Amino acid sequence: MKIGAPTETVKGESRVAMTPDSAVHLQKLGHECFIEGGAGKSAGFSDAAYEAVGVTIVSSRAELFSGVDIVVKVRPPDAKELRQFSQGQTLISFFYPAANESLMQKAAAAGVTTVAMDMVPRISRAQKMDALSSMANIAGYRAIIEAGNNFGRFFTGQVTAAGKVQPAKVLVIGAGVAGLAAIGTATSLGAITLAFDVRPEVAEQIESMGAEFVFLEFEEEQQDGASTGGYAAPSSPEFREKQLEKFRELAPEVDIVITTALIPNQDAPVLWTKDMVAAMQPGSVIVDLAAERGGNCELTEEDKKIVTDNDVTIIGYTDFPSRMATQASSLFATNIRHVIADLTPNKDGTIVHNMEDDVIRGATVTHAKEITFPPPPPKVSAIAAQPKAALARELSPAEKREQEAAAFRAQTFKQVALLASGAILVLAAGLVAPASFMQHFIVFVLSVFVGLQVIWNVAHSLHTPLMAVTNAISSIIILGALIQIGSSSVLISILAAAGVLMAAINIFGGFLVTRRMLAMFQKS
Repeated sequence: MKIGAPTETVKGESRVAMTPDSAVHLQKLGHECFIEGGAGKSAGFSDAAYEAVGVTIVSSRAELFSGVDIVVKVRPPDAKELRQFSQGQTLISFFYPAANESLMQKAAAAGVTTVAMDMVPRISRAQKMDALSSMANIAGYRAIIEAGNNFGRFFTGQVTAAGKVQPAKVLVIGAGVAGLAAIGTATSLGAITLAFDVRPEVAEQIESMGAEFVFLEFEEEQQDGASTGGYAAPSSPEFREKQLEKFRELAPEVDIVITTALIPNQDAPVLWTKDMVAAMQPGSVIVDLAAERGGNCELTEEDKKIVTDNDVTIIGYTDFPSRMATQASSLFATNIRHVIADLTPNKDGTIVHNMEDDVIRGATVTHAKEITFPPPPPKVSAIAAQPKAALARELSPAEKREQEAAAFRAQTFKQVALLASGAILVLAAGLVAPASFMQHFIVFVLSVFVGLQVIWNVAHSLHTPLMAVTNAISSIIILGALIQIGSSSVLISILAAAGVLMAAINIFGGFLVTRRMLAMFQKS
């Protein structure tokens, strides 16, 4: 099949749906790749870079649309672009079908098969195709960079000759993909980072990234992400009021607020009100990642940066991924080529649009002149977080003493029983075995006991525990072999020499492996 990527026509859009790297992988699937001249320039990919990997440069959009079987884009096509499609062609791009019903009907009437990247099911197998998460990750990172660009102080605390600089305090509202990316970036820059989410199960993720989870003293049965496509479910009015109360408490303390609460095709909930903005310190910054759907901040203006009367900067840009066009294009093009890989199961350049496949069916909006949106629920749901196990009751001092005494009695009984069993076996063997055997047997038992103590007491300073034990065993083998190597028997001398050789290989190999493992944790 012939796959083509046109230049994006939306103002300010710098991304491109095909990169030189993704084109190489598409060609390995048996496809031919085409791109409109200059389509990748804004993202940092020259026409020469495409030509170097075998991509054909097309001079005009009309030529591209008429000459390819699959069109890959970033933004949904407008009505003018859609008229350039012909029956049987496939479009792969963001589409937002719930908000573009008219466009969806026109695509179906034109016989265009539409695969919406924003409709890829959020299941484990489809993570490599999840373009929404890829772009949200970039948006969260870029939000912190934009905040830092508009914030007049350091993120990290410093002690200088001129005085002490306090670290910035960042609050991230929403711990989805964008929120976690913002948390990771803020903590890596040295800021004190707080994070809030309506799903208490994400607290461990937040804390593992070095941030502090903001808890609410409120009991509410929350839906898990399995029933909401991986997104947080809307909260009750009572929970919302408690949430706003907590944010009002935090507003005077935080320097930067990143809001990420947004469910596709729904208006963004207002979480940061006018009075919270008024309570913030001069020079503070709010970055609203939900600006395209009204914003989480009550004062947000879409695609604008405003400064309030109390000198708080509110950023409502909706093109954060496009502001990092090279990285965003690379991730988005990778998501698309994974979708095409699923559509090309035999890697022979032939598209097989299997509507029985959960991922392909979920992402397909129009097919065979029919509207296939909304899709049925996937057979495999998003994995819900497991409920935390109940904490064990703390024992009283008396109960702890009784528990320790019971454990000591059980261990003592086990040891006495084992010693008694061993003694009985030795006595039984002594009744029937010759005296010479018993002497050798006792020496054997003692050597096993001494060897065990020697081996298990080896320090693990330079080895992993397993490597330390194997090296200790090899050392004992070498000692035994060295004693026997001067034997009068040629066979015993040969076996002893072989034992020394093999044990030495094991010891030196252990040191070599340990050295390489330690080198993995050292900076070059």
